[in-house]
Amino acid sequence: MHEQTPETPSDAPAPQGPTLFDWEFATDPYPAYAWLREHSPVHRTRLPSGVEAWLVTRYADARQALADQRLSKNPAHHAEPAHAKGKTGIPGERKAELMTHLLNIDPPDHTRLRRLVSKAFTPRRVAEFAPRVQELTDHLIDGFAAKGEADLIHEFAFPLPIYAICEMLGVPREDQDDFRDWAGMMIRHGGGPRGGVARSVKQMRTYLGELIHRKRDDLGNDLISDLIRASDHGDHLTEAEATAMAFILLFAGFETTVNLIGNGVHSLFANPDQRALLQASLAAGESALLATGIEELLRYDGPVELATWRFATEPLTLGGQDVAAGDPVLVVLAAADRDPDRFADPDTLDLSRTDNQHLGYGHGIHYCLGAPLARLEGQTALATLLTRLPDLELAIPPQELRWRGGLIMRGLRTLPVRFTPRNT
Repeated sequence: MHEQTPETPSDAPAPQGPTLFDWEFATDPYPAYAWLREHSPVHRTRLPSGVEAWLVTRYADARQALADQRLSKNPAHHAEPAHAKGKTGIPGERKAELMTHLLNIDPPDHTRLRRLVSKAFTPRRVAEFAPRVQELTDHLIDGFAAKGEADLIHEFAFPLPIYAICEMLGVPREDQDDFRDWAGMMIRHGGGPRGGVARSVKQMRTYLGELIHRKRDDLGNDLISDLIRASDHGDHLTEAEATAMAFILLFAGFETTVNLIGNGVHSLFANPDQRALLQASLAAGESALLATGIEELLRYDGPVELATWRFATEPLTLGGQDVAAGDPVLVVLAAADRDPDRFADPDTLDLSRTDNQHLGYGHGIHYCLGAPLARLEGQTALATLLTRLPDLELAIPPQELRWRGGLIMRGLRTLPVRFTPRNT
């Protein structure tokens, strides 16, 4: 699909825009985003779903849009007919009555729910969970270390955050494989039937509702129990709100981490000098490069390509473009985080980069609540892999790797690796 470009003088040839959202684009979208930043930084396009939306690609415009309260998260503000609204969110969430979560609401409801949920999702809880994340990481590596080969997506990057968030939520261990199956369908949505995703969402919603109901009589030390307990000046979460919040914490908390780990390892393979520096730092028992390195991997090829949907509640101007009320706006985090007006040498991976106010986890009131957990999982996963399997390498030519379809997330379908077999 060739995109329309801004008007040019009649005596000059119109620049030819990039093709968006095809297989070649998914493999490496960054050249197309560079063109958009230069020639059409706030760009109206028709998405593969048929919905027309604005793409925001420059860093300054992106930060403005992410914090602009005239851009609502509520799909009710979408100007298109109701049938189109189902194309702008998580498949199946509307029918499953899971719309009342932080990604779909605005203040004051957003303020109330985030305040309540923040009480349950504290940095202290994440820090207390760090030893368990390490245990899960080592257990998964133990499962393939002796083979000398693995698919790092399906055997490592995918199960790690699923089991971690299940344990944080309080899902009993005997039920966690069900969640793994449902999440597996959701993460394959780019290549599978939309109906299959909706069924998985419905199954997950039914299970979470029943689990919350059971836990009301037997509260524990877990996130769902904390969601039930959460109150503020007499306010509380309804059962529907608690179910929707548990769902979005799981949904948003696993695929981002799958992609952070997969994309991060892929980026280190493609930049062996940076990988060598990180491995040397880890061998010396240092942590500073790992901490800045995770932030750089989030910026360089992060897990979330486009921020979730926003809808203009009134006419506004963004990056010199007039956006009409009801228009969808998609902030392209991947483009903003490679803007040369904000980042020096943006197409270069520099794990020691310190001036790194990337937008990988958003900005403003919708900044990702689970960012501390994702960072913990990402750091633990990469450090343990590189330490326990130091000669880890890609098992196929890089050009044979395939990226999952889908609009919001960016992640690999598989990541086949090989290494010297090691007994656990």
